[in-house]
Amino acid sequence: MRMMWTVLWAFLLSFMMAYVVSNMAGSEFAFSQVIIMTIIFSIAAIVLGEGVIKEEEA
Repeated sequence: MRMMWTVLWAFLLSFMMAYVVSNMAGSEFAFSQVIIMTIIFSIAAIVLGEGVIKEEEA
């Protein structure tokens, strides 16, 4: 369930970012950019959350 929320939030944030940047640049919106950014953000969040960042034990 945790992975599903990560992918959902990565998709929503990627969609927003691609939409805003394409409008500011005056170019057409490309959904393929959203998918690519979603994959990159999801992998980065999962790797950081599961492996790199560890909680310190008291």
